[in-house]
Amino acid sequence: YGKCGSLEDARSMFDRILLRDVVSWNAMISAYGQNGHCKQVLVLLCQMLDEGVKPDSITFVNVVGTCAWLQTLPELNVIHASIISNEFEADVVVGTALVNM
Repeated sequence: YGKCGSLEDARSMFDRILLRDVVSWNAMISAYGQNGHCKQVLVLLCQMLDEGVKPDSITFVNVVGTCAWLQTLPELNVIHASIISNEFEADVVVGTALVNM
């Protein structure tokens, strides 16, 4: 649903998942990202962390790729701090996404 731009349907399906893992979170983050919704991507990342799901490199590549255009330092700092706290600062793919940011 997300790739087709039907975010409401994608979110409805996502909300029905009882045990969300990193793959389901990444799918939802990617759906919002592909449709240019950076703020919602950041909200989802925070919810993911609050629910105790550990992000992976795909999560951060999606977040950085979506939110690279942000010109507000606080949001960029939150993304970077999350990458560091989750120990992905040495990941080549995440590092490349950060350089492009």
